[in-house]
Amino acid sequence: MKSRIVFIFVSVLVLWSLLIMRAAYLQFLPNDRLNALQSRQFQTKITLQARRGAIIDRNGRDLAMSATAYSLYADPKLLENRRSVAKKLAKILNQNFDTIYSKIKDGSRRFVWIQRLLDQDKAEEIKAWDLRGISLVEEWRRVYPNETLLAQTLGFLGIEGQGLEGLELHYDPILRGNQKKVLLKRDARGRPLINNGLMFTENPEGNEVQLTVDSDLQYTLESELHEVVSSFEADHAVGIVLDAKTSAILAMASSPTFDLNKAAGVSANSRRNKVVTDTFEPGSTMKTLLIATALRDGVVKPSSKFFCENGSFKVGDKVIHEAEAKEKFGHLSVSEILAVSSNIGSTKIALKLGQDRLRQGLLDFGLGQKLGVDLPGEARGVVQALPWRPHLMSNISFGHGISATPLQIANAYAAIANGGELNTPFVVKSIRDSETGVLTETKVKTMRRVMTEDQANQMRSMLLGVTTLPIGSGKNARVEGYMVAGKTGTAQKVNANGGGYMSGTYISSFAGFIPANDPRFVIYVAVDSPRKGYYGAMVAAPLFAKVASYAVRKEGIAPVILGDSIKQNFKRKIGLNQSKSILNAKAPIFDSNNSSDSLAERAQGRQKITAEISSGSANPAAPDQAVPASALLNGRADIPLEVPPISGVTETPVVASPPKESVPDLMNLTTREVFRRVSGQNIKLKFVGQGVVAETLPAAGAPMPDDKTITVIRK
Repeated sequence: MKSRIVFIFVSVLVLWSLLIMRAAYLQFLPNDRLNALQSRQFQTKITLQARRGAIIDRNGRDLAMSATAYSLYADPKLLENRRSVAKKLAKILNQNFDTIYSKIKDGSRRFVWIQRLLDQDKAEEIKAWDLRGISLVEEWRRVYPNETLLAQTLGFLGIEGQGLEGLELHYDPILRGNQKKVLLKRDARGRPLINNGLMFTENPEGNEVQLTVDSDLQYTLESELHEVVSSFEADHAVGIVLDAKTSAILAMASSPTFDLNKAAGVSANSRRNKVVTDTFEPGSTMKTLLIATALRDGVVKPSSKFFCENGSFKVGDKVIHEAEAKEKFGHLSVSEILAVSSNIGSTKIALKLGQDRLRQGLLDFGLGQKLGVDLPGEARGVVQALPWRPHLMSNISFGHGISATPLQIANAYAAIANGGELNTPFVVKSIRDSETGVLTETKVKTMRRVMTEDQANQMRSMLLGVTTLPIGSGKNARVEGYMVAGKTGTAQKVNANGGGYMSGTYISSFAGFIPANDPRFVIYVAVDSPRKGYYGAMVAAPLFAKVASYAVRKEGIAPVILGDSIKQNFKRKIGLNQSKSILNAKAPIFDSNNSSDSLAERAQGRQKITAEISSGSANPAAPDQAVPASALLNGRADIPLEVPPISGVTETPVVASPPKESVPDLMNLTTREVFRRVSGQNIKLKFVGQGVVAETLPAAGAPMPDDKTITVIRK
């Protein structure tokens, strides 16, 4: 009996010893499997978005930024009088009572979101209630302080903070960084317990992206596009400004636009970046690329002559006419064909060039392919495969039967402006790493050389003639004090719902660069379906002039004037009567025989243009003789011209007269002080943010917008 008792005692002792040892093992020694099990049972994480990196313009101004916001959640089990709480929340959150009450009425639940991304004032008011079971967690919300500025390019985010369009989509992995998480503990049954909204950051914020865009130039472009859409009752308008030397995008816009802070309710058509995604027939702006290709391949020279059939030319089974019945041209040089925008002249150049070389030239200038711009949705455009029937080749020569994006056309003109190199356009200037601070800058990428510098000089000179010659179609694109080179375009609009073209519906455009003697800005604008006039010369050229004028003056580029001695020198060189003014409105246009009485008629008051050649010692230049581009101001469009530099033109700085009214300096003023400063000036103010003024659009000192509206950004 005694031995049994001892045995039982020892057995119990051993058993308890084993249990104690096992408990100690589980309690004190690490065990990955048990730790993971404990984490799953007693902890949970709620994923929140990290602070997204800012997007700024080339001057460091905020275009997209992340502001503090608060998300509201509840532990229904801890809530008292849930119906009363739901009523209070519905009132302050502007939500339906039933919607909120359905979330919190179940007292067995331990965690539920009430609303994400609350404004700070609402969050502070709810926090002041000090309700048990209601808590807030800090998150980040995307804010676009300029509202509509650069809307289609910037893009916007979805409700979960993911990029949906534009730069927000294309650079989403770089901007968003990694995610933040809220750690919540669970009870024994696995139900979440509120932990006072405690957050911890596991990864750094998103990176900062700086653009090549200038906010002031962007604002001007958008304002002018809006004005032309309104004035001509157009469907929409697009515009782009490139750095002539690098193809960096300085401004890019579509009108109408939209408020990025309210993007959810906007139609896809308004949100689309039409400069990159939409293609259309470019019209006569294509003649520049045709002539550039023919010049490059040695098929023509600026002085080469073509007979333009007096306004009617049969190609295959079709008859080609000029833009208007009044236009009945005879012999024209290539320079004159470009200046007067002759369809028949362009057709003859294309037929002489041939379909193989013409198509390859268009491809070389970047048409029919993606350029690789750092924006989503880039379209290729259409350059049809060979063979081309003669009538199709004729159509393509003046911009029909082919399609391109505004970006492609602008970039092709940039190749001419910069001396013959086709670059890849880009909109991101640099990316700054938020953790290391390392700055990665975008390098200019040259795709290929499309023509020599001498050939590009000749093309710039001929494009200068389009705006300078009295017969030129681009006279309305002139900017006083500056040399402008460019080409008008008017294309009948293709019927998207069927074959053929839409009757009476056009796309009016202008492509060019300024200053012509040292190009800095390449600008392309197009107006879709204007109803009060439709010629590119009437609709798009003045729009180009307004944007170009602001660009050169903002950049501080000095105007140029021609000295009297230089004018007389050029009169002697080209054999004009010394009594004729170098800027005479009836400057001559010469036919193939250098006759003294050629005709050229243009729409809107075309007049007979006569040439007066001095007798005796007068000796006009030979057809292929190169003379300075200033001769173009004398009307000698049949002579090859040289730009830049424009020989014989003295660049005399001219102090531009200040605008009649400029934007006042409102920096660091309170709202009350702002109103006091602009009192009595009939200025409309649009406020963004809170605090003192940190920035205005347009900037202080810039010309006052026509509608006298200033966006005031407060921080």
